[in-house]
Amino acid sequence: MTETMRAIVQDELGGPEVLHLAEVERPRPSLGHVLVRVHAAGVNPADEMNRRTGTFSGVPPFTLGWDVSGVVDAVGPGVTLYRPGDEVFGLLPFPSGSGAYAEYVVAPTRALVPKPASLSHIEAAALPLAGLTAWQALAETARVASGDRVLITGASGGVGHLAVQIAAAAGAEIVGLASAENLDLVVGLGAHAALDYRGDDVLGGLRELDIVFDTVGRYATDAMGVVKAGGILLSTLPQTLGDTVRVGAERGVRVAGLFVESDRLGLNALVDLVEAGRLRPLIAATLPLEEAAAAHAEPHGPGKVVLVVRP
Repeated sequence: MTETMRAIVQDELGGPEVLHLAEVERPRPSLGHVLVRVHAAGVNPADEMNRRTGTFSGVPPFTLGWDVSGVVDAVGPGVTLYRPGDEVFGLLPFPSGSGAYAEYVVAPTRALVPKPASLSHIEAAALPLAGLTAWQALAETARVASGDRVLITGASGGVGHLAVQIAAAAGAEIVGLASAENLDLVVGLGAHAALDYRGDDVLGGLRELDIVFDTVGRYATDAMGVVKAGGILLSTLPQTLGDTVRVGAERGVRVAGLFVESDRLGLNALVDLVEAGRLRPLIAATLPLEEAAAAHAEPHGPGKVVLVVRP
């Protein structure tokens, strides 16, 4: 008899209401893969985009979710990194490997790393996609270093609050944009200053920045005036950059749009920061798996929303 599991499935593209709980076949791990018993799954804007447009998964039916934390339940042929019972977390292959909104998911072994004891499954599930986005942008692409002057937009959001901590750990001088109610939070995360993004001419007082990291896709054009020649402007929404790449080239500013990659080396670097006490994901809200539609329907923040599959 085929074993089954509970999963959040959508049979059509649309709003949060298309997400529903279903009983589906439990996957089996193939060569180089493990079956993970999911404890928690992170919710990301990419999930919402996928739900509405199918940009990453194509035509429904499919199950959302790339962020996962759980316990290895079974291993496929050739797997030596993990054994049943190991606690792991990671980013399922982006963009084609979604499926974490479920009781079980199959993952390539090297998309996962051991979960540190200092993180709960909920915290671990909040870290991979947003944390790797921030790490790949700041540490690997921009090579943020001590003394760099850095602007981070959306600094209390899912990617932004982790980016502030990563830049702070590198010794950068950080300005964060956030809503007025979250300014103290952003400073507490390591920013030297925090500005209300609703303010008039909010970037007007900034000059000669080494790095601008735009996590909300609204500031690329305006930020060109505050990045120095030889600096870099990064965006998590490459589709919003428009003519900025050309303008940047004329001004000697590198412009780069970033899509996250599943990367166990980057995950291990994030774990190192966690264990050094320099990085901690903020949890905006937790909801049970069956309330995935509510997780997509209601705004939450600051930090990350996580679906709890096993308490």
